This record gives sequence, structure tokens and C-alpha cells, in this order.
Amino acid sequence: MNIEWISGLAGGLLIGLGAAAYLLCNGRIMGASGILGGLVARSDRATTTERLAFVGGLIGMPFLLRPLIAPQAETHLTPDLAIVIIAGLLVGVGTRIANGCTSGHGVCGISRFSLRGIVATVFYILAGGLTVALFRHALGVI
Repeated sequence: MNIEWISGLAGGLLIGLGAAAYLLCNGRIMGASGILGGLVARSDRATTTERLAFVGGLIGMPFLLRPLIAPQAETHLTPDLAIVIIAGLLVGVGTRIANGCTSGHGVCGISRFSLRGIVATVFYILAGGLTVALFRHALGVI
């Protein structure tokens, strides 16, 4: 029996738990792009430590937990570093245009029945699907 879906379920539960804890402890939505954007723009110096801790956790925890949870995890990421960098920049631009990302709109917005979060999530899922269809299947780039 294929049980790879358990990793996705566990990850989703952890993200949901983190979003709930962030909202309960800070009274704000856990939107990763907004948190990172606030650090880059230096918009709210009162929350700089909190933002740094959040971003540090996003980056550091996978490295700490990988040996325990998934030492042999595989990825199907392209080996072309230029494509990875361009894709990351495009995701950053998209999150600024949409005023949020998957954690803000998808996890927190949908769970609060936010129409804005639901609509944004539908559109970024469609855009992601179209992008994969175009670049992988039509152009053969990834």
C-alpha cells in the first residue's frame, strides 16, 4: 500500500498547527510572504525579532528534522539552478501582487472562510497548473 500521502498529511497538520499558534499568540495571520516582506521593507521594527524567529524556523527546522523524519527524501526539482532562481523570483513577485501567499490565503484565509483568501487560492492553484502544463509539457523546460 502506498503511504506517501501520510507525509503530506503530517506536513499539513504541522502548518495548520503553526498557523493556529501564530494567530493565538500574536493576534495576526501567519502569512510567510508578509512576514518576510516586513523584514525586507523594515516596516514594523517592533516585530523584527518575531519575524526573524519565524523565518529562521522556516529555514532551519527542515535541516534539523530531516535526519529524523525523511533521511532519504527525494525531490523531482530540476537540476538547472537558473530555473530555480527565476521560479523563486516569480513566486515572490506573485505573492506581492496577490497580497499574500499559500500560508496567508490558502491555510489561514480558507480556514477563516475569507472570500479574498478563497479567490486568491483558486487563482494561484490555476496559475501553478497552467505554468507546469506550459513549461513541462508544452516547452519541455522543466
